[in-house]
Amino acid sequence: MITVVGSLNMDLVTQVERFPKKGETLQGTSFTTIFGGKGANQAVAASRLGSEVEMMGRVGDDPFGHSYLTYLKQQNVLLSNVEPVTHFPTGTAAITVSEDDNTIVIVGGANDAMTAEEVEKGKSVIERSSVLLVQLEISQKAVEKAIRLGKESGVIVILNPAPFQAFPSHWWELVDYVTPNEHEAAALRASADFHSDFEKKLIITEGAKGASYMINGNRELVKAPVVKVEDTTGAGDTFNGALASGLDQGLPLQDAISRAVAAASLSVTALGAQTGMPDKEELQTFIKGLSL
Repeated sequence: MITVVGSLNMDLVTQVERFPKKGETLQGTSFTTIFGGKGANQAVAASRLGSEVEMMGRVGDDPFGHSYLTYLKQQNVLLSNVEPVTHFPTGTAAITVSEDDNTIVIVGGANDAMTAEEVEKGKSVIERSSVLLVQLEISQKAVEKAIRLGKESGVIVILNPAPFQAFPSHWWELVDYVTPNEHEAAALRASADFHSDFEKKLIITEGAKGASYMINGNRELVKAPVVKVEDTTGAGDTFNGALASGLDQGLPLQDAISRAVAAASLSVTALGAQTGMPDKEELQTFIKGLSL
């Protein structure tokens, strides 16, 4: 089982022919609301690939929050540790999509109610998991509590350091893998606290190139297949959810990374973070087609 401790947001997605300049108003081509948030995105990605997933987070006691809980139940994500809160609205992410890329502005809302004390309440769930997956869209105190519980329980702990922010150097000893993108990896390496020993824990997503990891003292690239890009939103979350799912299902690290790269590549061929995430059968068909 995988426990995901993290955020749940409603994504407000606008498509436009080009990104607006400062102070400029443009006519968009479409608008839609999509379930998002890095935590929930990764939980859905892992669930669709056949893992049992428990989500730990908070939504508001509002229409966005209630519809999100209904949706996650449909996605077979376990919700005993997701509670609506009355003092915050459900988190939102305003996403602008253009030029095969996106910009995102996040308002945390109910995610700010996910405290270290709330994580402690879910201790037994983390203890019986095989993989713990966390990000940085909730408070660092909550994240630290989760990874400490994971470390103490002998769980595989994956930290996706996004949205990027500096984190305490002692976290490196509490996690098994850190999964930054290229920009986040550069920032981590530039930190005065970064030690060369940490390099072996870095699994770096490199966009259209794929993802790299350390093996036998060298960094090896797992290449991504060429696909027609519709929307890159959620590609990193798909990768992380798929990586956690692969490790949960007992795959060797290299195979789990290869499967995660394929899942992320397939996800960008559809609009939206979660809408593009493949299920197990879709991914198997996609991978089989690549080998033909």
